Amino acid sequence: MAEDLIIQKGNKQEQYLSLIPQIKALLEGESDLVANLANIAGALKEQFNWFWVGFYLVKGDQLVLGPFQGPVACTRINKGRGVCGTSWAKSETLIVPDVEKFPGHIACSSLSKSEIVVPLIKDGIVWGVLDVDSEMLNHFDETDKIFLEQIVDCIKS
Repeated sequence: MAEDLIIQKGNKQEQYLSLIPQIKALLEGESDLVANLANIAGALKEQFNWFWVGFYLVKGDQLVLGPFQGPVACTRINKGRGVCGTSWAKSETLIVPDVEKFPGHIACSSLSKSEIVVPLIKDGIVWGVLDVDSEMLNHFDETDKIFLEQIVDCIKS
């Protein structure tokens, strides 16, 4: 198992293409979900230096904070509320260029300006979300969507 990341410089696609095999190596042979989510959050934070990156897991009728990297965060989010809850309810990735313009946005930090949330889906059921925040407006795009969806597909719930 690799425990040191090789941080790739270059464009966003080149960075993801370097990171994905490293994430797969981190997950290989490890069955503990929390450990794997923690390593993914750490790898993404280290590679991209995003403001906040982490996971929320479905527990009953709420998303509950899971492994993350960044400042303290909201602990519980209701289904359909905020970007994370809406991604869960719609079972789709949401890219929000300006969180202040998102209806019902939950401001866990006033420093967060844009966000992408990718649902974790198994057998058609959302069991969690990957949430990434940036301090810059319009930070996330289709490239992030494509590669973050590939990364979450590597996770075994």
